[in-house]
Amino acid sequence: MPASFPETAISTERLLLRPLEVDDASSLTAMMADELVHTWTAIPQPFTEAHAVEWARLLAPARRIQGRGIVFAVTEHLTQRVVGVVELRGTDWRLLSTEVVFITAPWARGEGYAPEAVLGVAQWLFEDRGFLRLEMRTAAGNTAGQQVAQKVGSISEGVLRSAWIVRGSEWGQAGEESRSDLILWSLLPEDLESPHAFSHGGEAAHTW
Repeated sequence: MPASFPETAISTERLLLRPLEVDDASSLTAMMADELVHTWTAIPQPFTEAHAVEWARLLAPARRIQGRGIVFAVTEHLTQRVVGVVELRGTDWRLLSTEVVFITAPWARGEGYAPEAVLGVAQWLFEDRGFLRLEMRTAAGNTAGQQVAQKVGSISEGVLRSAWIVRGSEWGQAGEESRSDLILWSLLPEDLESPHAFSHGGEAAHTW
């Protein structure tokens, strides 16, 4: 039996990251119907409520139990509405390294939720789980994803050439599939110790 993450929740200033629930299906379906999600991710399209139920009931728990990663629904403390998803995948328990993937719901963009959620996960990984490396990969045209990586203090390590397929354009307009470079980012525990790592206009990176 491989190592695995515990079933847990992470609380930040404005957000609660918790396991997916079957009751999240309608919110997940609406989120994944967005053109930007279609463009930059490999989420099945069309993404149906049946996909969402299977994700919450079977796929996400299996990922955690098998040690491959963990999936969190990102919800607002005040309203309890789902505003995104954060996933850890490709977890290497020997290297204590994993990759983070995040999706922000179209109705919650511009609120700073993605960096707040990613930073919360990073702090939990490093401080509570003893991890030593968190990776992110962003498509070359995904400037919003790159901004999130920068705001949490990640370092760009280079370009993975022709390593992804995008399904549209930088502006989220559906189009033909095309190959894209990926920018590789990393975040290490010492990066969180920098007093300037998360500054943005005088505010912490919690306010994206």
